[in-house]
Amino acid sequence: MRIFLAFLLSLSLGAAEAPPVFFVMDTAAHGQPAECATWLSEIGYAGFGGRPATAKAFAAELSKRQVAYTNAYHTTKFSSETPEVPADLVQAINALEGLNTTLWLAIQQVQGPKTDVASREAVCVPILKQALVLAKAKHVKISLYPHTGFAVESVEGVLRLANAVDDPDLGMTFNLCHWLKVEGSERDPIPVIKAALPRLNYITINGADTGDTRHYGWDRLIQPLGRGTYDVKKFVQQARAAGYRGSFGYQGYGIRMDSKELLKVTMDGWRAMWQ
Repeated sequence: MRIFLAFLLSLSLGAAEAPPVFFVMDTAAHGQPAECATWLSEIGYAGFGGRPATAKAFAAELSKRQVAYTNAYHTTKFSSETPEVPADLVQAINALEGLNTTLWLAIQQVQGPKTDVASREAVCVPILKQALVLAKAKHVKISLYPHTGFAVESVEGVLRLANAVDDPDLGMTFNLCHWLKVEGSERDPIPVIKAALPRLNYITINGADTGDTRHYGWDRLIQPLGRGTYDVKKFVQQARAAGYRGSFGYQGYGIRMDSKELLKVTMDGWRAMWQ
């Protein structure tokens, strides 16, 4: 009987869902490559998201400690007058060659005679297709990154643009802090996440306050994980229940804390979600 009960217990434990991959952005992990890599390994982060210019230096140190170089963030501008890939974007893609990673791409501005959505997409789509040709040659994937105040700031805008390009190597990211700033805390993000699932490869989270979030500053919209009144645990659970199986990243922009302490507090908050 005891053996049978132990067998049932092992089945129930084996069936328990393992936490998703959890990485941290360089907005929270400040320091030199070797220092950051050591912290992340000690605290238990699976990956790190940085910038193209320092990607190879960080990736080398991270790999020594079995921490992944998850992605690199870059902002760019497109123009109808120069419909080729901007030089800064070419440089960013080249910097990631050989790292088997993803370029997070935020489109800050789209210059052209018209500023409506259709006109912006008419500029962006052919440039993104050219960028993907370059990126594939370097074994780099691209994930569009919605950013408050940028030309493409909403999750739905990014999804529409990714669908228009229609390339499996072009994904997209959902950022909780930018969602709260653009859409507000009253709007349910899960239907949008469900619609984005075929393209969605990253979700970033952080502690935040609920309320009139469109008028909050980043100090209330970006906090250590586990703090704030917005129910981040429920959001993560609902995103998983909706079918999202990608990784989660921590956004720590502007938080005035010692970096290592912030990483510890946030990891505690992440682990608490899965206890």
